[in-house]
Amino acid sequence: MEFFSEMKDVDRDNEVSRILYAFKLNPYEQLNLRFTATPEEIRKQYRKLSLMVHPDKCKHERASEAFEVLGQAQKQLLDEEKREYLWKVLEMARDDVRQQRDKETKNDTTIELAALLHEKGKEGVREQYETTDEFHEKWRMKARDMLAKSEWRRRKLTKRLKDETERSKEELKEHRETAKRQREHEKQWESSRDSRVGTWRDYMKKGGTKGGGHIKPPKQKTHDEERTYVQRPVGEQHRPPPPKPAGPKKH
Repeated sequence: MEFFSEMKDVDRDNEVSRILYAFKLNPYEQLNLRFTATPEEIRKQYRKLSLMVHPDKCKHERASEAFEVLGQAQKQLLDEEKREYLWKVLEMARDDVRQQRDKETKNDTTIELAALLHEKGKEGVREQYETTDEFHEKWRMKARDMLAKSEWRRRKLTKRLKDETERSKEELKEHRETAKRQREHEKQWESSRDSRVGTWRDYMKKGGTKGGGHIKPPKQKTHDEERTYVQRPVGEQHRPPPPKPAGPKKH
């Protein structure tokens, strides 16, 4: 506790800034831990950092925000289900760094010599390399890239599902409004049935026409000014042609 009592305000402020600007998709980075940290190391690191940025000890205006970030990071890493999901991405990132390393050192005589001298051979050389800061820095950067892409896909899928949900709601709303209008139309049609039947009966009593009389045939035109040929009077339109005069009989 003497260490925290002697800590300068500037160190506390710097830690607040580090926490707030750490990569938000990786709680290991927020707690400033390697990905290989054990649950006990996670709890220990949380206690250490939380005392540094506790609002009662730190004068930084965003100390409470940083303190909350640490709490959420520890909670996520100690949650088995969330940690398992995170580790699926971290393992893919680690495998990618390993493959890249193997390509770069494929014909490296130094690595081959080191493998001959190590009791575990190439596997031992790899294990030794993966404890270095260089490996963990490459792993951290690759993990950032993969986590960012994973989050982008998740948000894109979430937006698509949201849009589909909104579209389904609009279609359901439109369907209900159409059904409501149809019911209202049918109700009005049924309510006006007696009126329609009475109107039809009155119409039939008058002979089925507006004037109450019989249906008359259309009048025949006697003259059409648009026609250029001579038109016969109405009475002569269907007169048969006159017979041809008989000529002298041939013997």
